[in-house]
Formats: sequence, structure tokens, C-alpha cells
Amino acid sequence: MKKYLLLFLGAATLALTSCSPFQVRSDYAETANFNAYKTYKLRIDDLKLNDIDKDRVLNEVSKQLQSKGLSVSETPDLIVNVKANHKKIQDVQSTSPYGMYGWGGPFGWGVGMNRTWTSNYNEGALVLDLIDARTQKLVWQGIGSGISVDSPRSKQRQIPEIVAEIMAHYPPQKGK
Repeated sequence: MKKYLLLFLGAATLALTSCSPFQVRSDYAETANFNAYKTYKLRIDDLKLNDIDKDRVLNEVSKQLQSKGLSVSETPDLIVNVKANHKKIQDVQSTSPYGMYGWGGPFGWGVGMNRTWTSNYNEGALVLDLIDARTQKLVWQGIGSGISVDSPRSKQRQIPEIVAEIMAHYPPQKGK
């Protein structure tokens, strides 16, 4: 029974994580020694967000970095540059015409209806650049997009989710 429960929980976790609304990717310098990085400092020069969202992002980034074993320092190993942006999206959808009236089944004649509609919304993205403080070179970058910028409730829920998904790729598993 316990074996089936664990199997079910594993399958449910896989199903939930594979249905993410976000697009997340990362890249890293293969020459970087990620085991050597123990401390970080946040840099927010490029973080153009309102104060509420800025606090959400920075708190979650710090939480994720600390869960990876890094601690805040004024003389850090890593400088974490956090950036945010958004773009306007126009989504166009249409339905295929299917017969409403007619004779002869799918190959007969009839009247079809086609409907097209558009929706406009803003989609946000976060970029996390991890820079080696000693060399001033980018060693890891994580990017996540798909945040519903127009909905305060969605942002409140989505910001921690997207930061966690981005940081799931740090430190990188070399060779994967």
C-alpha cells in the first residue's frame, strides 16, 4: 500500500511540475566552479518594478539562494543582478467552421460558422544573472517568462513560483 502511495505522489508531482505556465531556461559558464561560491550580494540597478513586486522578487531570490547554501555578504563571491521586463502580447484565436445545419453527414452541405477573437495582455519575465565578483564575468543566467503582469493576485502567487523554477536549475548539473 505504501509503495502505491509513493508511486501516486511521485506521478502527481511530475504531472504538476510538467504543467507549469512558465517558460524557464538557464545557461552557465562551463569553466565556473560553482562549489566555490558561498556568499552573494543582490544588485537591483536594472530592476524596474513597483516596490511591492520588487520586495516579492528580492525576498524570493534571497530565500532560494539561502536554500542553496549561500549567505548574504558585503564581500560576496557572487553578485546577483536581478532584472525584470514585460511585453505586450496579442493572442488571436479562432474556431474551425463546423456545419450547423445540413444533410449528408460530414461530406454534405450546410452552413458553417467561424469565430475569431483577440485578447491583449502583458507578460512579465525575470532574469537572474550570477556574476563572479572576483572576475566580474557572468557565470550563470536564469530566465523565466509567463508572469501575468496585469493581475495583482496572479503576480502575488506567480513571482515565488517562477523564481523557484528558475533557481531549480542552480547550481547547474554539468553534462546535462
